[in-house]
Amino acid sequence: MAISFHSIDIDYTLDNKEDIRSWIQQVIENKDFKVGEINYFFCSDEYILKNNRQFLSHNYTTDIITFDYTSKGLIAGDILISIPTVSMNAERYNVPFFQELLRVLIHGVLHLMGYKDKTDQEKNEMRAAENLSLLFFETNFR
Repeated sequence: MAISFHSIDIDYTLDNKEDIRSWIQQVIENKDFKVGEINYFFCSDEYILKNNRQFLSHNYTTDIITFDYTSKGLIAGDILISIPTVSMNAERYNVPFFQELLRVLIHGVLHLMGYKDKTDQEKNEMRAAENLSLLFFETNFR
């Protein structure tokens, strides 16, 4: 089991890494999955756009791209997170940056656990799972 955090082409260091690892692990285990190898890569808009074009044929920036390597209930994947887009979204939604970052961190893990967000119903289910996970963080790690 390993949950790791890396910066690719920007200078960003995540605070509270141990609490965040523990939180992610507990969210995964509470849904009856096991933690495998999960790598978070913090990056720029340019880097995420390049990957969005290359791997998904999408010509736009996004806050997160999740590459799913989950197998037989063992949650694993690489998760790219654009720090500038997370910051912009925090301003747009009038929430603290850290709260928006937590939402995006767990959003990627929820994708690895099978949550989708293409239809309105899927988006609602994803948002509810995000909110429950954020409440769990606030209750247990703040």
